[in-house]
Amino acid sequence: MKTAAPSSTFLTGLAGALPIMLGYFPIAFSFGVAAVRAGLSPTEAAGLSVIIYAGASQFLALALIAGGAPVLIAAFTLIAMNLRHVLYGPALMKRAGPAARKRWALFWAFGLTDEVFGAALGALARGRQFSESYMFGLGIGAYAAWVSGTVLGAYAGGGALEGWPVLEAALGFMLPALFLALLLSIMSRAQVPVIAVAAAVTVLVTLIGSGTLGILAGMLAGAVTGMLRRITDAQ
Repeated sequence: MKTAAPSSTFLTGLAGALPIMLGYFPIAFSFGVAAVRAGLSPTEAAGLSVIIYAGASQFLALALIAGGAPVLIAAFTLIAMNLRHVLYGPALMKRAGPAARKRWALFWAFGLTDEVFGAALGALARGRQFSESYMFGLGIGAYAAWVSGTVLGAYAGGGALEGWPVLEAALGFMLPALFLALLLSIMSRAQVPVIAVAAAVTVLVTLIGSGTLGILAGMLAGAVTGMLRRITDAQ
């Protein structure tokens, strides 16, 4: 007897976003504190989260702003760092199949961070049916946690974490740890070589060049390795 696919409503999407929200809020709080410490006003710090909404890239933006980098250089660096997000929407729609419509894709795709993409892909892998309502719930929950955490951190002030150096250091690790947990939840044995090649190239190019080049090189290496593996399996 075939079991029915789990419901995919806005509320189930919001519930699915809970682990992401628990991870995002303290990291965003840390960003708000760091932004004020770097000389931004609370309104400017909140604006970065509302408009850019790019996690680690926002911390990089702070470093570029504090270092006096030209606006064009800062903008190009952030765009290059986040090029991978262009692939998330098409990849998710392909995985969802006929259930994915393009009518509202432009809106829910705005919320496709690494973690939201990983959670959505994991839900589909576990048999949940794709729906725009579910994607809106998943994306809005994560977005609200990030923006509210930034606002609270910004208004708490630049010295809010000075008495907690261990906590401040731990918050910087939470974002990659959250994404790694989501990645491991959907990873299969066949994907291990692809991830290994992408990780190795990312580390190597980062050590030789920079973090931005490392991310782009790792993405390209992973894509090429995955394509070659598909071609080999098809033969």
